[in-house]
Amino acid sequence: MLSVIAVGGAVGASARYEAGQLWPTDSSAFPWTTLGVNAVGCLIIGVFLVAVTEVWSAHPLLRPFFGTGVLGGFTTFSTYCADIERLVAQERAGTALAYLAVTVVAAMAAVTIGVAAARRALVGRRQ
Repeated sequence: MLSVIAVGGAVGASARYEAGQLWPTDSSAFPWTTLGVNAVGCLIIGVFLVAVTEVWSAHPLLRPFFGTGVLGGFTTFSTYCADIERLVAQERAGTALAYLAVTVVAAMAAVTIGVAAARRALVGRRQ
């Protein structure tokens, strides 16, 4: 089980690294890339969990591989915390507070949208 999670985590972390390379964020800028990665990851987890818990029977290792590993490695809430700390250290506490709140709201909205969209799209396809 741990090996499956580790392999998934490596895949997810690699994808996050590539996102940072495609959309680099300067250390003095608002961390849009981290915000986007976390929101996208939450959207995907909403779709994924509906698919594997409400629609299809999944292999027992799929959830740990993809949900915990890939998406856990892709989303980066540790970087989110480091970004907040960096913004505060740069004396941008207002921006840090806004980023803190916007990320939580965006993540919750994304997972809710993912769940609702998956339920709407996959209804009647249960196997």
